[in-house]
Amino acid sequence: MMGLAIVTVIPFLWMITTSFKSPAEVFVYPIKWIPDQWLLDHHLKVWSGKDSFVTYYLNSLKISLICMVGATLLSSLAAYGFARIEFKGRETLFLIYLSMMMVPPQVLFVPKFIMFNWLGIYNTHWALILPGLFTIFGVFLLRQFFLSIPKDITESAFIDGAGHLRIYWQLMMPLAKPALATLAIIDFSWHWNDYENALVFLLDRQLYTVPLGLQNFILEYNIDYNGMMAATSAGIIPMIAVFLAGQKYIIQGISGTAVKG
Repeated sequence: MMGLAIVTVIPFLWMITTSFKSPAEVFVYPIKWIPDQWLLDHHLKVWSGKDSFVTYYLNSLKISLICMVGATLLSSLAAYGFARIEFKGRETLFLIYLSMMMVPPQVLFVPKFIMFNWLGIYNTHWALILPGLFTIFGVFLLRQFFLSIPKDITESAFIDGAGHLRIYWQLMMPLAKPALATLAIIDFSWHWNDYENALVFLLDRQLYTVPLGLQNFILEYNIDYNGMMAATSAGIIPMIAVFLAGQKYIIQGISGTAVKG
């Protein structure tokens, strides 16, 4: 595992050191891991000037955080309904819902474009936020977790007079913190790195997200690898922060499961 971890980390180390190198040192072979002189010019270029990454950063944070919170909340509500509320055709409806995961997202670009243009949200952040509030994978993940919670717990709450909303919010949600943290991390990473949807549905440069902003470093005759690596190094910070914030809940869930076992 340590060997695999080192192999995984090596490209990130190259990315970080390249952001401090001079252009002549980027393709030196064998790889020069430590630059002769640590340059901050590329990082300063990313955060200043007319193509500053501040706007792209704020746009990505806005879209990713809203989608993460909204998708986690709506997925947990739907998952609770599929796991705890008995109604006719529940399993069939869930299978039909789950089958939508087999449809490639690229197939939906044209219908979504037509619909967003009709609604007047094309070339706005709503074109990324509204579809991002719904995730089939999130409903599936949380439903499976809710099914693992003994029914005796919710039945006892029903006997005490609690309704579905109260059981969902005060009983199921605290128990589902590990699954919620996992979904939040995955969903945030997905939207933070989303390139295709932003490319198709955003035209105004002021609305660009970080993945689209990286195109600024692809020049007419060459590529500014140093600037691109500096921007990419800054781009992984929010994902690391979200992971560190949710990590403790995942560890608590694993520890609790081990103790119960």
